[in-house]
Amino acid sequence: MLIKHYFMNKIALSSYILAGSEVCAVIDPQRDIEIYIDEARELGVEITHILQTHMHADFVSGHMDLAEKTGAKIYVAKDANCTFDHIGLSEGDTIEIEDFVIKVLETPGHSPDHLCFVVVDTSRGKDPVCAFVGDTLFVGDVGRPDIFPDIAQELADKLYHSLFDKILKLPDFCEVLPAHGAGSLCGRAMGAKWRSTIGYEKKYNAPLQITDKDEFIRSLTEGMPSAPDHFHRCNDINREGPELVSELPRMKNLNAESFKKMIDKGKVAVVDTRSYLAFGSQHIPGSWSLDINGNLPTFAGWVLPVDKDLLVVADNFEEAEKTNVWLRRVGQDRGVAYLDGGMSGWAVKGYKSDHITQISAEDLHDKITGSSTFVLLDVRATNEYDDSHIEGAINIPVADLREKHKDLNKKDEIIVICSSGNRSSLGVSILRQHGFKNLYNVAGGMTGYSAAGYVKRCTVCQVPHGSRLYSKFE
Repeated sequence: MLIKHYFMNKIALSSYILAGSEVCAVIDPQRDIEIYIDEARELGVEITHILQTHMHADFVSGHMDLAEKTGAKIYVAKDANCTFDHIGLSEGDTIEIEDFVIKVLETPGHSPDHLCFVVVDTSRGKDPVCAFVGDTLFVGDVGRPDIFPDIAQELADKLYHSLFDKILKLPDFCEVLPAHGAGSLCGRAMGAKWRSTIGYEKKYNAPLQITDKDEFIRSLTEGMPSAPDHFHRCNDINREGPELVSELPRMKNLNAESFKKMIDKGKVAVVDTRSYLAFGSQHIPGSWSLDINGNLPTFAGWVLPVDKDLLVVADNFEEAEKTNVWLRRVGQDRGVAYLDGGMSGWAVKGYKSDHITQISAEDLHDKITGSSTFVLLDVRATNEYDDSHIEGAINIPVADLREKHKDLNKKDEIIVICSSGNRSSLGVSILRQHGFKNLYNVAGGMTGYSAAGYVKRCTVCQVPHGSRLYSKFE
């Protein structure tokens, strides 16, 4: 038995190949599936099984593409009510692949239709060797139950029983192979390791130290980070069966004149994925700033409109193509055109552009200690703001600005800050779309401001891959 692990950064997805000598299964595949096909070819095995622990919410899965390319069968929870061709699984079902047996556990909690796949290598023994736990259990964390807010309490109750009555009953030496790692919003604070053991998590996983059910439920239904808009959308897309990537339109390479004509026709959104500094220097009016060096897919799924075609401005065509891959991974399938020649091509045509003033940490400190009047807008997540912020700053997480811009005064001078400059640039672009003019972006964000010694360093940023819960229970 061989297990191969694949990690997709930004979304922090872990997917796997479970291979025998002749055939293999793919667990929780990403949408661009060539990595599995290439690996299977390299290993000399055939992909015959596609196992989905649940209908993922944070990305569009590759189960349909992989089945179409390989002829493999898709295995999902019977209760998921999927509309594509599949084999439904329930508690106690088994799947046999050569010398290993996969036992199915129903483990609702993160989602109503969640499964865990417990693997026994019969060539070596009768005990479970590993468990593909999906988003029920993570390294240092557990799955969040509030993605379905109307039934969050019910799911948190089910998650408690899935963990304490099922998964934690597995042998301590059983490997834990989750579907996400540090950086994912499917939990609150996952560790950076991609695997663990039942015994280690029982001892050191912070939420698992909360054995009182009511307290456990409260811990997972209060103070959770916001769930992005695309979580419900991707869940539905995966349940219905995503459109095959091979059938999606290719992104056109348009010169500035043709690009502008598409903008003038309306029903489009311009997505600028250059660095926030380049965006600040010059951009097409009304653009969304989504720096490809930041968490582009999460925020693309979260804030970009789904009823418009997406026009991409990037440093080059390769970056634009990479952007389109990321867009499709979160269900944004309408990336239709790239601006050939970039902003330089736009500028030499004499078309209107906009810019945002970038200020340094020292510039910001001079303003704070000076006599000027302005609004300091911190667009980081609430837990980041609570950990460390500049006195007097107001906190509106960046995605919330789409509505909460109404709470701000367009006549004010507004300085926008995040941890680095990426999210604040997105925030500035949102405010600009709503008619705000007097805007500044803090280059380097709170990281630069704390490095200059003006405020304590944010521990959420300082230890980005550590559990932010464990200190409460040690």
